[in-house]
Amino acid sequence: MKQNNNSKKKTKYIAVSAILSAMGVVLLYFGSLIEVLDLSMAALASMLVIFAVIEMGGIYPFSVYFVTGLLALILLPVKLPAVYYLIFAGYYPIIKEKLERLHFVLEWIIKIVVFNIAFVAVLLISKYVFAIPDETKFMMTAIYILGNIVFVIYDIALTRLITFYNVKLRHRFRIK
Repeated sequence: MKQNNNSKKKTKYIAVSAILSAMGVVLLYFGSLIEVLDLSMAALASMLVIFAVIEMGGIYPFSVYFVTGLLALILLPVKLPAVYYLIFAGYYPIIKEKLERLHFVLEWIIKIVVFNIAFVAVLLISKYVFAIPDETKFMMTAIYILGNIVFVIYDIALTRLITFYNVKLRHRFRIK
């Protein structure tokens, strides 16, 4: 009987992961169609990974991340939202949960380092793969500083959304 319940739970988690992945691809598709929404939709699609982290844990958030990213990369007419998702937004909720167990200062140092590595990767891919033209050094510096500020705001907003979900909404969506 225990084996049967465990099997049902795994089946349910796989089905929920597939639904979350499909929803993520749809969100990234909107970002692909309306290019000013590419970053926003990557961030929004990352919320689905947060749901997987909170409700299912284990390997399921990784599966949502990989399946969403791979399908988006294959299916989207404009690939940049998929790149944003794969390089940063998709996996960040998974590592955020682990990093927030560390000391506050160490947590933020690692978060900022991870973001900056991903940010540089996005800039390089944008330049060399998608042939987005170079900006002036002043503009690149401004983009880099603004990117870090937006990242800190994004992280704080994610924390507040996670808290709101856990306190106000989780009892409605719990899948366990």
